[in-house]
Amino acid sequence: MDCSNIIDSYYSFISIYIGGGNMEYFLKLVYLILFPGFIFTIIMGLLISGIDRKIVARMQRRRGPKIIQPFYDIVKLIGKDTIVPRNASSRLFIIAPIIALVSICIVPILFPIYNHVTLFEGTADIVVIIYLLIIPSVAMIVGGIASGSPFASIGISREVVSMIAYELPLITSVLAVCKKAGMISGEGVTYSLSKIASVQEANGSFIFSISLLPAALAFLMILPAKIGSSPFDVAEAETELCEGPLVEYSGLQLGLFKLTHKIKAYVITALFVVLFLGGIGISNTNFFLLNTLIRIVLSIVISILFLSVVRGVMGRYKSNQMFKFYWIVPTILALLSYILVSFNL
Repeated sequence: MDCSNIIDSYYSFISIYIGGGNMEYFLKLVYLILFPGFIFTIIMGLLISGIDRKIVARMQRRRGPKIIQPFYDIVKLIGKDTIVPRNASSRLFIIAPIIALVSICIVPILFPIYNHVTLFEGTADIVVIIYLLIIPSVAMIVGGIASGSPFASIGISREVVSMIAYELPLITSVLAVCKKAGMISGEGVTYSLSKIASVQEANGSFIFSISLLPAALAFLMILPAKIGSSPFDVAEAETELCEGPLVEYSGLQLGLFKLTHKIKAYVITALFVVLFLGGIGISNTNFFLLNTLIRIVLSIVISILFLSVVRGVMGRYKSNQMFKFYWIVPTILALLSYILVSFNL
């Protein structure tokens, strides 16, 4: 029996067991909590962080920590007391990391998995995802401001500069994908991830399209800055600013921000797979489970090549250097892709 038949049989069994009327709610609950939702997203984020630390250590001729060390670190931070500064706005200070974590964990729920199913069927998934990916950075800025620390203000200003630098080329590259998928499907432009995945399934991955190759390269260049990884981690810059906006955070709240940072590495690389490599876990063939595993592995490989290796071989950029780089190289590549797609080349 092939994988798709196994899954359909499992759905039928569950539907009979819990009642047909409740089946939809049960699947949405599984989708939200287990896969590809909250639990799976956290596990993948921590796993990628552990692999990243191990690879960078080997590149520097160190043994490095265990791959599961990030799991221990987060548990330890969550178990510590949270100290709220005397001059802080306590409510904003405490709620900012919660908002950051929730927003980044919602993104994978919008990724289409089996038979192009998503938890929330819609026509503007990309627009929602763009907003959700901005929220963690905004939450960090708000948290730094709420801490009332003058030392956090430097990191806040750098975070704002970073966002201005990379958001334009990121959005432009994503819009190029939306326009390409829309033109192929006859809609002009589409913001639905399911339709983008369907188009790639029928016509091949977009990364092999000449018109979208520059956009893919721009997206990969943006990964370290969007995630907050070296050489573009100018906002936190541990050796310079002592965590920047997070300087006053400790305990559970610091752990939530750290967890958000680690989850970002998985979420954004998985988004790249969805947009340029045919989608993550999308298949109508008999190899659904295998395809899902392959696309998860692709996310890990991309994070290793464009996060770990880059972090291991490059030093940190200055804020002005980062701004200049992103507004020249990735922006030009993204705009080039959009122009090529517009002329149907």
